Amino acid sequence: MDVEQFKTLMKPVTNAVADRAVDRSLADALNQEFPPDGAAFKAIEDACHQAIAAGWMCSQGDEGRRFGRVVEAGPETNGLSIDVVDLKDIVGPHHSHPNGEICMTMPVTPGARFDGHDRGWCVYPPGSAHHPTVKNGEALVLYLLPGGEINFTKGG
Repeated sequence: MDVEQFKTLMKPVTNAVADRAVDRSLADALNQEFPPDGAAFKAIEDACHQAIAAGWMCSQGDEGRRFGRVVEAGPETNGLSIDVVDLKDIVGPHHSHPNGEICMTMPVTPGARFDGHDRGWCVYPPGSAHHPTVKNGEALVLYLLPGGEINFTKGG
């Protein structure tokens, strides 16, 4: 699995998100179209684990919080960037999402939760902000950012 193969794997998801409002209805649609127990979700999850093991995904950060932008926002991804973080029992740095954030939560540890969410999709609307938090173990979170925009709070 390399970056180009990963982009191809993500194409159905980025196509499904294109031109849709970044809101609760998008989370519902993604959970129906790419359910947490479905083949597409599992293929993306497996690809993330392979890429992390290969060293090109989540290559920044320290134990407990590894991260990295996988794909810049562009025409191939319908204007969405693709980032993946590997978080373990942590409250991450505060940030806001000018255009929203679409998250795919993949618990590594059974029972791990990302911002209270179990395995599946959640969406933060434009203008939202949070401290990304994983409790009860480790989880991978793949997130799509419209326009690739994210603003980290100084001192957050």
